[in-house]
Amino acid sequence: MKFNRLTTWIFFALILGIAVGYICNLTAADAAHAKNIASYFSVVADIFLRMVKMIIAPLVFATLVTGIASVGDGKAVGRIGAKALGWFVTASFISLLLGMIWGHLLHPGLSMHLPLPEGGAATNLQSGSLNFKTFIVNIFPKSIIEAMSANEILQIVVFSLFFGLALNACSGKAKEAIVDIARGLVEAMIKVTDYVMLAAPIGVFSAVAAAITVQGLTVLSTYAALISSFYIGLASLWLVLIAAGYLFLKKRVFRLLSLIMEPTMIAFSTTSSEAAYPKTLEQLDKFGVKQEVSGFVLPMGYAFNLDGSMMYQSFAMIFIIHAYGITMSLATQFTMLLVLMVSSKGMAGVSRASLVVVAATLPLFGLPESALLMIMGIDVFLDMGRTATNVIGNSLAAAVVAKWEGKLGEEKLFHQVEQI
Repeated sequence: MKFNRLTTWIFFALILGIAVGYICNLTAADAAHAKNIASYFSVVADIFLRMVKMIIAPLVFATLVTGIASVGDGKAVGRIGAKALGWFVTASFISLLLGMIWGHLLHPGLSMHLPLPEGGAATNLQSGSLNFKTFIVNIFPKSIIEAMSANEILQIVVFSLFFGLALNACSGKAKEAIVDIARGLVEAMIKVTDYVMLAAPIGVFSAVAAAITVQGLTVLSTYAALISSFYIGLASLWLVLIAAGYLFLKKRVFRLLSLIMEPTMIAFSTTSSEAAYPKTLEQLDKFGVKQEVSGFVLPMGYAFNLDGSMMYQSFAMIFIIHAYGITMSLATQFTMLLVLMVSSKGMAGVSRASLVVVAATLPLFGLPESALLMIMGIDVFLDMGRTATNVIGNSLAAAVVAKWEGKLGEEKLFHQVEQI
């Protein structure tokens, strides 16, 4: 009951945020005034996101270490990791391919007939800093304290893997004490998550109201074709992911979708997978996914399995190609998909980080970097859908891997409701 009540409040806050933001947009004297009004909403939204982000690092570390310790041996960790990576790579390629297909089928940019700029317009994304070598180096933390302070999920995952495997190699009371501390930390952080999520409706309202106050609803109608086309593509990706989950989970996949509705709405409203991470972990536990699997697979998914983000990247690239009337061979487009797949790894659910990946890929294929400015204005609305999709994809991945490993138990939700 508590789950349904919070979900209802989050949805109500989303609608109220749109309405209040629209009113503020209409009553603002000019763009500067609108930004000033939105800044007050943003203060509340930023506080909520900061409260959520303070949970991420200790929760990821504790759940990974506990998960590895529960698995018990390196072979099992490698087996679970290999199965998870197999799912991630397959889902990533399907997501990118669907983005390319829908971009060509619906071609929302084809009617724009934009001229190629003489010089690329500068953006604030510093795309040149994102490349394969930088990505590989940045996987490994030079300081775990620095990685945790910056919420560098992939770096935290690497350190936690080393720490967990080293812990498994130890024996005696020292090992048991550290494992008990890690398990206690997980339990405590789940409680902290429950307290923080009580403020979720307020955070959602503020974030949405701030966005609409500045941008208004006209941007939605101006780019209606782009937005609707992208969400049609996302719907097809949802169907593919759910169908894949059904193959292994059968009818239980629909119960899983019901349980993760709340974190999905949080991700949709805040455009941050980080905000949804703690609640996603909790709902997977209620579904019956053993902690040694969810605590291991879910953080990996944040680095390697951002299905919605990857679909957006290929879709955006095709949109830009059509908008400027650029001809690109099919072989080059598939090469572009592979580049996007590599570049997208390690985004770790950072809000709108897909723009950085697109900005990095554009010059590699001779596309104007200024094209990114066309979609930056409405990116927040596209980001809502792709971030929610990331949560669904990672939840399904964790549940399926748990099923493969024999680590999927009975649902716990009904027992908890009875106790309440």
